[in-house]
Amino acid sequence: MSDKDRSFIPLGIAVLTVSDTRSLADDRSGDTLVERLQAAGHRLADRSIVPDDIETIRGTVTAWCARDDVDAVITTGGTGFTGRDVTPEALEPLFEKRMDGFSAIFHRISFEKIGVSTIQSRATAGLISQTFVFALPGSPGACRDGWDNILEAQLDYRHRPCNFVEIMPRLDEHLRRGGRSA
Repeated sequence: MSDKDRSFIPLGIAVLTVSDTRSLADDRSGDTLVERLQAAGHRLADRSIVPDDIETIRGTVTAWCARDDVDAVITTGGTGFTGRDVTPEALEPLFEKRMDGFSAIFHRISFEKIGVSTIQSRATAGLISQTFVFALPGSPGACRDGWDNILEAQLDYRHRPCNFVEIMPRLDEHLRRGGRSA
């Protein structure tokens, strides 16, 4: 549900494709995310493609999370079970807070489209340095499902009853209080 009395607040969103085989010329999943976030009114803060390597994924995502112009990071790829799929291993240890509901909702939506094959995805999300980070599978369909059915609404200030944008100013409360994150 959208609140027409609220103004849209554009976010800076970085898109990372994790793949040993893709380039910008053939990155359909990254293209899908960029097209959708820009069509929604957000700004592409950065975009990159990195190999399936834990340290490279971590380095790129943590650098983006340290930037003031990046409010959210969306990764695509590396969430499966093959030996090269390491995106959850790269990101989950960095999460200050996990977003278990993201994975649950993503799997529910995915189940409606691909059935039990959804169990082959390890889609995940959480907070790193007060920045929302979402890891989607590497198919354009999974990126469409994740954006259209979850992220578009949650990254829109007008979405009711609640959304991520309205809590962004409060993500660092533990730092302002001098406490530590849980």
